[in-house]
Amino acid sequence: MDLLTPPPDLYGRPRADGFIRWITAFGDRYSPALGGPLLRRNPRRPFSRPVPPLQLVVTVRRELTSDVVELSLADPSGGPLPAWQPGAHLRLVLPSGRERHYSLCGDPADRTAYRIAVRRLPEGGGGSVEVHDTLHPGARLTARRPRNGFAFCAEPAVLLLAGGIGVTPLLPMAREAQRHGLDWRLVHVGRSADALPYADELRALDPGRVVLRTDDEHGGVPTGAELLAHAPPGAAVYCCGPAPMLSAVQRALDGSSATALHFERFGAAPITDGAPFAVRLGADGPSLDVPADRSALDVLRETRPDLPYSCHQGFCGTCEVRVLAGSPDHRDRRLTPEQRAAGALLPCVSRAAEGETLVLDL
Repeated sequence: MDLLTPPPDLYGRPRADGFIRWITAFGDRYSPALGGPLLRRNPRRPFSRPVPPLQLVVTVRRELTSDVVELSLADPSGGPLPAWQPGAHLRLVLPSGRERHYSLCGDPADRTAYRIAVRRLPEGGGGSVEVHDTLHPGARLTARRPRNGFAFCAEPAVLLLAGGIGVTPLLPMAREAQRHGLDWRLVHVGRSADALPYADELRALDPGRVVLRTDDEHGGVPTGAELLAHAPPGAAVYCCGPAPMLSAVQRALDGSSATALHFERFGAAPITDGAPFAVRLGADGPSLDVPADRSALDVLRETRPDLPYSCHQGFCGTCEVRVLAGSPDHRDRRLTPEQRAAGALLPCVSRAAEGETLVLDL
């Protein structure tokens, strides 16, 4: 084939078709222009208005275990709440101003209330303690509309792996799998039987498809291969739990009958490819060393404990700061190129090259 000689026109004449030549020239100019600032939206459409936060009230509080409390949240006027899908989370603004993400564990078909379950972590950032100590029936909260970064695809065969409180996003998935007649299994692991919330609710779905596996009865934590042995052939695996559990499942996946893995972490992923750098608080402020295995957010909070944060995973934007100088290595999943160019940085996941100093507007 001669790639340099244009093909004949529509009538077989040995010259390029004029209309096609015009269309090609138009496309060569118009397509790149679509990315220009003035053409990224239809100018005839009105600018979208900010979505107002949800106003919620605690209607029911339930003690599920000695350290897990469940809250039901409803519209104060009794109206229906925005729809959601299994795997979605709710971003709550607590009375102190802290913002925290909690997985919705109720039934998506129930629009009258959202259900969340929170394990008390005395050594955490204070959010879970505040939920346990201050949120009782009648308490008012604001929240962002549900968002989903752990969507359930309803594959024909499914294995759900939950570690402790990680059962919260998987419980609605189990309901959905049962509702659609999928070939599903759920394995819930924890330290002991009294530490596993929702055991009775899971068994009520289908006791033959639910395995409750505790460390005290089996001599320690399960291996990834042991967990994946419950997978139906060709199953998609959905896993939510602590980092060691996720790592074990990831390592064992290739040797199992499962074909796909979806997971959600409790917190930030371990830093495995970091390099030491520094952050400076303002142009004339102190300089703080960030080790290769720690996040800039953790280091900053030792000096500035009031610095807000939530997800630790680079998707909520709560910890956003502004860079005054330096070249950051952006690792978040939220900021746009324009926001990054303007100096925005999420220190929970983003870093810098070895020896670099980022000057922050703090």
